[in-house]
Amino acid sequence: MEFMLKHFLKKISSLVGLVLLLSSPVALGNSLENLAKALAKIRGEVETLQTQLDIEKDKHGSRMSSLTSQLADLSVEERRQKLSIEKLQHSIEKMTESTQQAEQSGETLKPVLIEILNDYRRHIQIGFPFKMEDRIKAINDLENNIVNQLVDPNKAVNQVWSLIEDEIRLSKENGVYQQTISLEGEKVLVDIAKLGTVFLFFQTRDNRVGMAKRSADYGWKFETVASTNDIERITKLFDSLKKQIRQGYFELPNPMRK
Repeated sequence: MEFMLKHFLKKISSLVGLVLLLSSPVALGNSLENLAKALAKIRGEVETLQTQLDIEKDKHGSRMSSLTSQLADLSVEERRQKLSIEKLQHSIEKMTESTQQAEQSGETLKPVLIEILNDYRRHIQIGFPFKMEDRIKAINDLENNIVNQLVDPNKAVNQVWSLIEDEIRLSKENGVYQQTISLEGEKVLVDIAKLGTVFLFFQTRDNRVGMAKRSADYGWKFETVASTNDIERITKLFDSLKKQIRQGYFELPNPMRK
């Protein structure tokens, strides 16, 4: 746009120079008329450029407002995940304290362990939808072993500890995994790109891509994306993670965007 304005100013300078070179009244009159027409044309083009500039400014302002809103959504989700991790860490502290205070009999430890496992199970059921069935099965299996005395309660303490530490580590890891999800009413085996416990994108065998979106009414739901730009962004993320490229700039669709 700046180049065009300079071009217009150059044209004006050339016209003024032409007027100064012409000395006859007739030539001067024609030149002034031509100059007026040229100036009118240039004025119209400048006004058009100004209108385009104003439109671009409005678009930029709208985009910045949208990005600010999305950033606020992401901040809320980050705080939610931090709170969830803090609760898990509190469970570890609680288990440690209870274990230290408890007698060394299995009957004393069992209710403490069962309570912690129940808290952990609820955390998974309402939380991040990554391999939920596998994570809950691990809890159920351990709980069954404790209840039926198939594992020594003191050893079970270490196993419970390990499960909760796995959950905390889950919030810090990125990678590509396989998982069965519910998509458009069907169970589908997909590749999952997990970014901590905030973003979860998927890619099907028939090249559909999408993401997990949190709903206030229905919890997490897997949805495909239709935008060409979003499809390209998610596909690029999968390609990079599969090539072990875990650093760099990735522009991704926001699952918390309405």
